[in-house]
Amino acid sequence: MNFSEIEEDFNAYVGRTNYATMVTVDSKGRPRTRVLIPVWETVEGEPLGWLATYRTPVKAAHIAGNPHVNFSYLGRGLNSVAIDAVAGWVGDRETKAHVWELYERTSPRGAGYPLGNFWRSPDDPKLHVMRLEPWRIQLVRGSDLLSRIWKAYSERR
Repeated sequence: MNFSEIEEDFNAYVGRTNYATMVTVDSKGRPRTRVLIPVWETVEGEPLGWLATYRTPVKAAHIAGNPHVNFSYLGRGLNSVAIDAVAGWVGDRETKAHVWELYERTSPRGAGYPLGNFWRSPDDPKLHVMRLEPWRIQLVRGSDLLSRIWKAYSERR
């Protein structure tokens, strides 16, 4: 399945829900959750996510130990999205400015918030950006539990 086949519903579900539960694991394999707001875009037909966040010691240690993360959305009508991704920190000015703009315009429409509520600008040293490369996305329509799964090309082989 190409991402374009679920992109419209993905954008609608994420845009209406906005908040996602992010799951990481510690060095002993124990899960840790936190509620965050990532933003998403489509690049060359594939989904790509970004997370503007504080680089807390726990979050940094978890990502360093195991970069596999999950984001889960549950919205109105019990529509849900589960995103399995690989996360990594990105610190260059150009990327931070791009992510700042995605949050400002909300991407997808409805998701995001003004990063200026927490950071002064893309140059703020307290602003950290995480790149989220999905390898599997599952959408479930709450009205009839129709499930659709997209996998990255490398996972389809």
